[in-house]
Amino acid sequence: MNLTKLKSAVIRLTLLLFCFSAASYAITTAEDVNTFTLKNGMKIIVLEDKSIPNANMYLFWKVGSRNEVPGITGLSHFFEHMMFNGAEKYGPKMFDRTMEAAGGSNNAYTSENLTVYTNWFPTESIETIFDLEADRIANLAIEEKSVNSERGVVSSERTTGLENSNFRAIWQEVKGSAFRAHPYSWSVIGHASDIENWRLEDLKQYHATYYAPNNAVVVIAGDVTTAQVKKLAQKYFEPIPAQAPPREVHTVEPEQKGERTVYVHKASVTTPNIMMAYHVPNTQHEDYYALDILNDILATGQSSRLYKSLIDEQQVASDLFTYLPESIDPNLFYIYAVAAKDVSAEKLKKALVKEVNSIIKNGVEAQELEKVKNTKLVNFYRTMATINGKANTIGSYELYFGDYNKLFSAPQDYNKVTVADLQRVAKKYLVKSNRTVGILSSEKDSNDADL
Repeated sequence: MNLTKLKSAVIRLTLLLFCFSAASYAITTAEDVNTFTLKNGMKIIVLEDKSIPNANMYLFWKVGSRNEVPGITGLSHFFEHMMFNGAEKYGPKMFDRTMEAAGGSNNAYTSENLTVYTNWFPTESIETIFDLEADRIANLAIEEKSVNSERGVVSSERTTGLENSNFRAIWQEVKGSAFRAHPYSWSVIGHASDIENWRLEDLKQYHATYYAPNNAVVVIAGDVTTAQVKKLAQKYFEPIPAQAPPREVHTVEPEQKGERTVYVHKASVTTPNIMMAYHVPNTQHEDYYALDILNDILATGQSSRLYKSLIDEQQVASDLFTYLPESIDPNLFYIYAVAAKDVSAEKLKKALVKEVNSIIKNGVEAQELEKVKNTKLVNFYRTMATINGKANTIGSYELYFGDYNKLFSAPQDYNKVTVADLQRVAKKYLVKSNRTVGILSSEKDSNDADL
């Protein structure tokens, strides 16, 4: 047996062993998930899992930077902070203290599309968690003093992030150039001038609109019963009144018809950074699975195309990755690389483009595709092995794919992708006219001489 066949056999054996191990536990199916909708429009999804005496509650609010407009950018992220600053029953700092006293912990994040709050807790504390969440949904304290204090925190976070992260510095500029009309144009943290000038009435209106129960999906997974969850949801969440549905985001980004380039000067950069961003369809599009696999083929792991070529063989890059975000609207497929010592931005860009063009012209090997499919399947079952992974994944599929049931066909959907599909989507999307290139460097833009 040659080395290639041996590697393939090992991958399949590993996969079979993992699946056998997973099968020793109860594999989650669509039939295990129960749903109901409260009278105020809040959708609740419940997965009963008795594996450990804990539970997870994920609250997916359908609001992110895509719901903002110039003048109030950054408000979605700001409320991620404000939601921990006290409400009517549980005042300042009491949310975290009460959560910890109940044996729980929490986290939150804001994206272009969603704001998500997560709670992990022992099952016996479930009513406390419902009480905490209901209080800040219905009665969040939005007062001048706390707003100004948190405004300073967010403003400092924005400045520090841009100073300390080369990726964020170039990403912000690339997004702004790639999107001319759609609100994906600005970063989640918002524009500095907007942060400084939010008005109290802006904040109150934003919270009332987007933190309405009919704008949320709640997922609870763990040692609970659907009847128990329904009773608590009706007690704590259902009395919160629904609001008029938020304004739909209907802006469609115009087709890009030529390569765009943006140059970012940053004195502290030691070697050039290159970001290439291609317009791609949203997560519900039929091409998503092929693009996601292509993302892994390019840059996931040390055996990936870009890693082997640019880091191991050519040694023109010291670090790189690709990124395909789950997204409600059409978004960007990112390729990012940091140049190795004494490598110019031009040389690194040419190397990146060459690898992308190679896939367009020659496609990928069947072995590459098989490896990524196997890895996807293993990672899928690994994620679905924990109640946290189950809750997060169920909610993500509900919001990004339009139906949590699509989670359970995902392994088959990935398996359907062919070598021809990969070459087809590369030819369709990863082309020069559809590309925005960002260059981050300590050197002055060579075009400065034109002035």
